[in-house]
Amino acid sequence: MAEAEGHDMLPLPEFDSPVKVLIVVAPYYRQIADDLVAGAKAVLAAAGAGHDLVEVPGALEVPQAIALAHRLSNFDGYVALGCVIRGETTHYDTVCNDSSRGLTMLGLQGCPVGNGILTVENAEQAEVRARPDQGDKGGGAAAAALHLIALARRWGQPKGGVGFKPLSETIQIAGEPGGGSSA
Repeated sequence: MAEAEGHDMLPLPEFDSPVKVLIVVAPYYRQIADDLVAGAKAVLAAAGAGHDLVEVPGALEVPQAIALAHRLSNFDGYVALGCVIRGETTHYDTVCNDSSRGLTMLGLQGCPVGNGILTVENAEQAEVRARPDQGDKGGGAAAAALHLIALARRWGQPKGGVGFKPLSETIQIAGEPGGGSSA
């Protein structure tokens, strides 16, 4: 993954058990999509992560496909890829905002997603950002997904049994430690 001047890139996380990621791409601009996918695959391979790839019609369908996969499958995380280039109408704003909002909502619900949907003014900007040897936004999205998967695994470990806590643990209802327990 190319490193941009002035940006600090975290090293890829290491995993004790296999990681499987779903790459969801909107190939509306095929060459740009192919470059994004190549960057994502390279980063996933460098981390030893397996992947599947699905294509959807456009950027608005990417969050929907990820939501379906998150509910119905067993992927550890997701990489969202696509490109939206500004046109002559406000449709650009709708697609950019709604695809981003959909991915953000999935992330806030605990779905590890790396967002690599480019939102650019022209094709030249997209080409530079998509290329694995330049902007590598596909690789960056894969790295983001891997970091979120690592956090989910770190924080998602079982904390003990289920149900009621044993009586031997002190449970304080209100107040300061060692203080009163009345509310």
